[in-house]
Amino acid sequence: MTFALYAILLCVGCYLIGGIPFGYLAGLTRGIDIREHGSGNTGATNVGRVMGRKWAACIFLLDAAKGFLPILLTGYVLRKPTTSADAYGAIAQIMWLGCGMCCVLGHSFPVYLRFKGGKGVATSLGVILGIYPYMSLAGALAFVVWGVVLWASRMVSLASICAALSLPIFVTGCMLWDGLDVVASNVPMIVFAILIAGLVLYRHRGNIARLRTGSESRLGDRANTADSP
Repeated sequence: MTFALYAILLCVGCYLIGGIPFGYLAGLTRGIDIREHGSGNTGATNVGRVMGRKWAACIFLLDAAKGFLPILLTGYVLRKPTTSADAYGAIAQIMWLGCGMCCVLGHSFPVYLRFKGGKGVATSLGVILGIYPYMSLAGALAFVVWGVVLWASRMVSLASICAALSLPIFVTGCMLWDGLDVVASNVPMIVFAILIAGLVLYRHRGNIARLRTGSESRLGDRANTADSP
């Protein structure tokens, strides 16, 4: 198998796994099409707004898992001495990061739902925690930021935006802790962190507009017309 075909198969597999619409499937178990309620989003926040916090927590974990497990497995495969990717060094790292991006894109733009999915926060967290060591530590710190902002504001969107903005800073800081040479050899990871943050911000552009007008929903609010599709 050529390296190019190897890379394509891994990326496609990660996209298809990342695209599994757990929020949509959860709604179907209750006779609800989650896309027709609240924000129309299939992610954990809208599921929680429509179906309750327990469902939100369940979907959050499932969405994170579909990012974490494929990337952990991909990293293991790429680091095996027997794989053809091993000979490509830095290219294999870029391939690993590319598979992570495919998981997030799969969640946000799933082929199963005509490319209308969630905002990618939980899946991004899962991917980041699976790319060790620097991304994992930075992801854990960004999750702390998410929790603190959520506790202070009761706004999931604001917490997600702040966590996304902090991610590239934490990634760079964790690398600087080990020296400038580590930063120089892991530039693709910094670029990946910036792209993930940019994607999360893009998917939250409607929330950003509502935050500016003071009409954004807070945790515990039920579905309302201000957050309609």
